[in-house]
Amino acid sequence: MKTFNVPVIYRSPLISVIKNKRKEQDRMKKDFTPTTLDFGPIKILLARHFGFCYGVENAIEIAFKTVDENPGKRIFLLSEMIHNPHVNNDLLDRGVQFLMDTSGKQLIPWSALQADDIVIIPAFGTTLEIERQLAGLGIEPLKYNTTCPFVERVWNKAEQIGNKNYTVIVHGKPKHEETRATFSHSQANTPTIVVKDMEEAIVLGEFIKGKRPLEDFADVFKGQFSEGFNPATDLQRVGVVNQTTMLATETQAIADYIRQVMIETFDLSPEAVPERFADTRDTLCYATNDNQSAVTGMLKEAADLAIVVGGYNSSNTSHLVELCEEKLPTYYISSPEQLISATEISHYDFHNKLELHTSNYLADKSPVTILLTSGASCPDALVEAVIRKLLSFYGVEHKADEYIAQL
Repeated sequence: MKTFNVPVIYRSPLISVIKNKRKEQDRMKKDFTPTTLDFGPIKILLARHFGFCYGVENAIEIAFKTVDENPGKRIFLLSEMIHNPHVNNDLLDRGVQFLMDTSGKQLIPWSALQADDIVIIPAFGTTLEIERQLAGLGIEPLKYNTTCPFVERVWNKAEQIGNKNYTVIVHGKPKHEETRATFSHSQANTPTIVVKDMEEAIVLGEFIKGKRPLEDFADVFKGQFSEGFNPATDLQRVGVVNQTTMLATETQAIADYIRQVMIETFDLSPEAVPERFADTRDTLCYATNDNQSAVTGMLKEAADLAIVVGGYNSSNTSHLVELCEEKLPTYYISSPEQLISATEISHYDFHNKLELHTSNYLADKSPVTILLTSGASCPDALVEAVIRKLLSFYGVEHKADEYIAQL
């Protein structure tokens, strides 16, 4: 796989030697057991896969290279390039400006742009409408494009099945940048609707089955379907794709559910299923799959708590938190500074969008065992900093350097 030129500030000597060692031992990535880092009074079980993915490294390389090669030019990002505050702040510090926030709210008016300005498309991609807006201003929309190839793969799949007269069902968060972009590209080819979870998928299934009156459809799915969508005709043939960072098990469950709804509604034989339900297979990206599988693998080990590091608006990171929460007390942090002491931690409740403060989070036992992972947009340097901060509470920070030397 291609390697990228990512700023050294995001790299980690400790994490690099760990990842390289695991890669040597497991080149086919079949082993999802965690790496055990035994530091005496504290034991850290580090997930097999975590941190920067292909799409994030690609986006970082393009963005920083663009800044370096265009001194004196005004450079804009459509919105946050990735969902990590440290990386985004580094770009802001280098003079890059954001045109919109993550919800799509305009921060700088289009009228302020000039034809010789540089506009970078973030890793999530963007809508066809925004591409046309930029082109109308004389700015080539795809010249500085960091859209993740795995996001584009979803767009291609949606186009393929749309050309075969299937309606596209997108499993994603309706307001997320990636889902907005996927929706825009899909609706250009075929009727499209977004469902955010299994609950909404079940409701959609009730419309397909005729158990809900079609006149209620527009209110139930307001803002989540393409213009002119007709539930009476556009739910006859369907296929499911997803926002690449969604929980893999939920996407699969939604696809299986919709498939069964079509079988029951239209009394389909196994051979006839493709007439009504497109075989899209999994459109989740490899990193999301690997990171979630790695969390599932490490949760099989005995531990006292879990710590997940990543941006608070990172979809893929929040799903890692969800998985950990099913088994253990879980603390979602964005930086080592939130590890205030051995007894105090500041962390995020993404369900209720609240910053929390918890006392006595580290188990009163020795050794304490902590599961640790991070999201796909989180620099490895932050994970090492978290490890060192935890070790400092037990007076064994020097053991991190000893571990590097051993490997």
